[in-house]
Amino acid sequence: MFSLMKESPLSSNSVSPFLQNLVARYSGKFIKLFGKNSNPNRKLKVIFHDFPGGASGFELVLRYCYNNGKYDITPCNLFLAHSAAKFLEMKESVVVGKSPNLLEQTEKSLQEIGYWTWSDLLKALKKCQDFALVAGCSTMMLEKCLESIVGRLVLASEASPCPSSCSSDISGDRCSSESKSTESTKTLFSRSTWWFEDLLFLSPLLVQMLVKSMLWRKLDHVIISRFLMYYQKAKFSSATTDEKRKIIEMVIDMHYSMEPSVLPCKTLFGIFRITLNLNISKFRKNKLENMIGAQLDQATLDNLLVPSPYGIDYLYDVNLVLRFLKAFLRQGNCLVAHSRMKKVASFIDLYIAEIAPDPYLKPSKFLALVLALPDSARDSYDELYHAMDMYLEVHGDLSEEERLKICGALNYEKLSAEACLNLSQNKKFPSKSAVKALFVQQSKLKNLILGTPNNNAAASITISPRSSSDAGRRGTRHRIKEEVMPYTTEFNVSAQDKRFSANLQGMQWRVTELEGMCRKLQAQMAKIMKSRVSGHSYSRSLPKLCS
Repeated sequence: MFSLMKESPLSSNSVSPFLQNLVARYSGKFIKLFGKNSNPNRKLKVIFHDFPGGASGFELVLRYCYNNGKYDITPCNLFLAHSAAKFLEMKESVVVGKSPNLLEQTEKSLQEIGYWTWSDLLKALKKCQDFALVAGCSTMMLEKCLESIVGRLVLASEASPCPSSCSSDISGDRCSSESKSTESTKTLFSRSTWWFEDLLFLSPLLVQMLVKSMLWRKLDHVIISRFLMYYQKAKFSSATTDEKRKIIEMVIDMHYSMEPSVLPCKTLFGIFRITLNLNISKFRKNKLENMIGAQLDQATLDNLLVPSPYGIDYLYDVNLVLRFLKAFLRQGNCLVAHSRMKKVASFIDLYIAEIAPDPYLKPSKFLALVLALPDSARDSYDELYHAMDMYLEVHGDLSEEERLKICGALNYEKLSAEACLNLSQNKKFPSKSAVKALFVQQSKLKNLILGTPNNNAAASITISPRSSSDAGRRGTRHRIKEEVMPYTTEFNVSAQDKRFSANLQGMQWRVTELEGMCRKLQAQMAKIMKSRVSGHSYSRSLPKLCS
């Protein structure tokens, strides 16, 4: 607040000449104030609230009035003079005689801003920012100056453009091979970023206004992004916690308005790590997570291993990864290439294996991660099976229902023969899962045999009943040998096939063993059915298990 006060009695000889004859000739507000003062002996107190520029602004007006409306308007005082003239209503309608009008002069100078030098523009913008904080320099004045700054940058980029083929990486160390320029990357980078240092004095609010103008003028998004990251790094060294929060929120907001790929995933995770120590708004967190999720296929396992926030028992922040996956899938299947989906599934399986030994990880969270991606994203479920194996090993107290839910997320058709064999012998998995894995592999083998060129020969191989005639047995063996030999000769069974055959035999023994156990359970439950009606529904479900 700026105050102008007179405590002594005001006489027409002392006050009127000073105020009415000097200031009131140019100020409509002073004419309104002193026009009501009909009693010259009355005490007069004039208080101006939020006068533009405070005492400096009022001093500028007084100098203007003392010089009979002659004052040198420069880029350094233009915005202060314009704000003060507007506040005091120094309009053309109240000008006496041919005295120039301050408001008119400032507006005329403002129209010539396009002819100012770069240095004058910076001085004017700095003064405008300073006075805006004190006394509310009009937004129009700020926008006018910022637009002129952006106009110069657009002209400079057109005269010496930075190739769009340059990498979007913030380091700017490498340009695309398509660039035909013979200049070095360092020279190109310096030509496009020469103004970064000049604009570091801007507040986050003015940087936001500047960037919006740049985006509207279609300045290269890569250059804008580099400036924002340069600004953030330079300002953070001396900023307070609250200032850092405002800066990083502005950086997030502005990048969210640009092309999704303008910042690499590595840099986005760098910004994310900074926000962990700053209390940024939830709205900005969601924006940042969406930007990361859109490029999740560029992430690494280390990027995802973020510690859980305070108050959560999980070792790692599983909910964060689930939000990343949701943002990645939100792009739609038409926008997510199959190769990108497979890449994400690959390191998500590694992530699941990494967090599986966490004893505090609930089954619901583990299962949510497993089911987050569609089945088409995985060509093999072996890694996921090993992760489940570790999880069931650590969480031995899970109920049978919880184990079945977890194992139900496996696609047994996409398990290798070795994984199926291991599962069938793994006591941590429910018996239903083991039987299903064996049946799936047996079905796959049957389809493989029936689909071979010699399927007729294979189908004709039968084991004849036991005969008392040695000649019959020899004939049967001879016939089988003749029919099998062409098949084995053509396919040349390798050592790997032999191992597969041995594994299959073991799987078949396991199936037989499990079927026997099922029959015993059926018999026991049949007895229970006769005496306990309550066991009826459970006993009916058991044959389905073994069917």
